[in-house]
Amino acid sequence: MIRRAVLLLLASLLLCAGAGQAQAAGYRYWSFWERDAGHWVYATQGPSLARPSDGDVQGFRFAVSEDSSEAARPRGTADFGTVCAKTPAREGKKRVALVIDSGTKADAPQGETPPPARTACARVSPDATTAEALATVAKPLRYDTNALLCAIAGYPEKGCGEQVAGSHKPTEPAPAAQKDTSGDNGPSLGLPAGIAVVTALGAAAIWQVRRREQA
Repeated sequence: MIRRAVLLLLASLLLCAGAGQAQAAGYRYWSFWERDAGHWVYATQGPSLARPSDGDVQGFRFAVSEDSSEAARPRGTADFGTVCAKTPAREGKKRVALVIDSGTKADAPQGETPPPARTACARVSPDATTAEALATVAKPLRYDTNALLCAIAGYPEKGCGEQVAGSHKPTEPAPAAQKDTSGDNGPSLGLPAGIAVVTALGAAAIWQVRRREQA
């Protein structure tokens, strides 16, 4: 009887752990990326602080994400030479290639449709930030009171980093040839680790029951 109670407790704990993972909340926002050696890397500074060099490629992706480790990357493989091919160099200026991916319908706020992804080459002063470069090619930009980038080229029309219950992976992934997984940190360890701990506790409890029965 005691053993059965322990097993029921173990099962309920596992179900609770799974439910908590399934209902994890994410946030709908524009993530900021840098292209490094042909791969997208999550930027360590915001666009208002980052100061790209001439020839850099930077990207923005609108999506629902739980955290930076699983945030959706900008799609496509455009490089600086492709994006800035028609923008000649000019003395006293730098060129920054920008990839702007408005994401999928699944990640769009209710009632809005994401515009097509596009690229642009910004030619700006040598000390310009990414935000300043973006403003030259993708107005209007919208920020909140905390300087969080809320909209690029007017998309989305409203909302800014709002929480979305039951976050999800994009349902319209990029073609396999364009998917960039080099920077993936792998799946979250939260649920596997929790299951391992619960399993260990359950096994210990069963061992104690058996010990008492044999005494």
